[in-house]
Amino acid sequence: MKLIIVNGKHGESRTLSFGGWTSVLLSLCLLGAPLGFAGYLGYNAATSKGSELDYHTMQLLKAQILQEQQQVVETKHQTEQQLQALALRMAQLQARLVRLDALGERITGVAKLDKGEFDFSQPPAVGGPASTEKELVSSSPDVLATLDQLAKRLENREQQLDILETLLANRKIKDDILLTGRPIRKGWMSSHFGHRNDPFTGRVAMHEGVDFAGKLGSDIIAVGSGVVTWSGKRYGYGQMVEINHGGGYITRYAHNLENKVKVGDIVKKGQVIALMGSSGRSTGPHVHFEVYKHGRVVDPAAYIHRASR
Repeated sequence: MKLIIVNGKHGESRTLSFGGWTSVLLSLCLLGAPLGFAGYLGYNAATSKGSELDYHTMQLLKAQILQEQQQVVETKHQTEQQLQALALRMAQLQARLVRLDALGERITGVAKLDKGEFDFSQPPAVGGPASTEKELVSSSPDVLATLDQLAKRLENREQQLDILETLLANRKIKDDILLTGRPIRKGWMSSHFGHRNDPFTGRVAMHEGVDFAGKLGSDIIAVGSGVVTWSGKRYGYGQMVEINHGGGYITRYAHNLENKVKVGDIVKKGQVIALMGSSGRSTGPHVHFEVYKHGRVVDPAAYIHRASR
């Protein structure tokens, strides 16, 4: 192998001769140097690009982790707020249930109803045969399960109170319609029902009511609820009030000083309907009280002494 070296300054040249292994090694060096340099440059470029990719990936991962952490914090905050709301709702339901139970026990006691049927001190009795369907495992939290139980107990209590209200309303209607007591607050019975000596003629005559004497101008009250069908003067009765109580019952209150109701008025039991007087065929201040049942006059004594339930 020959290697020619040219001197650019003087234009001279020298020739070097190599042989054997020296020639081979020199050839490898001349060829390997460019390849090695190219490989070095490629390695650096690849290494640098890989580092840039790894850094970018790490930045993306960090951003994603921060975002997920923020979502976890927000979810935790929302969950805590929901739990607080559920706890507040549970407390409200429990307080409402306590009030309903207390009210139910009070009504049951006042109304003297059977506590075996309306027992507000115990949870409602439930039962039934075992279901043949595959049992489902509930995944609801304890809070939701407790709320469901409270809602069911409230529904049961409300149903019982509705029944109690209906029973009491029916009882109230019956008590209001039921004729009981005297048509005065103060006074005494001065004449009974039946045959007696007429105070004006002295002859035996039928007295179709009872008389209650008292102070002039004292209250006359209705012995039952009903509708006023007469309010004014009537022959022999003077100023009179007549009340239709339904069920075939009518009462009359006569010899009044003044009537406090008019025809068509709805009156309640115990309401003042007139003032005691001596109008019409009368010898002094009193109220003549009559009771009619299906159009026939009956002895008021049975209703005067009947106790309301």
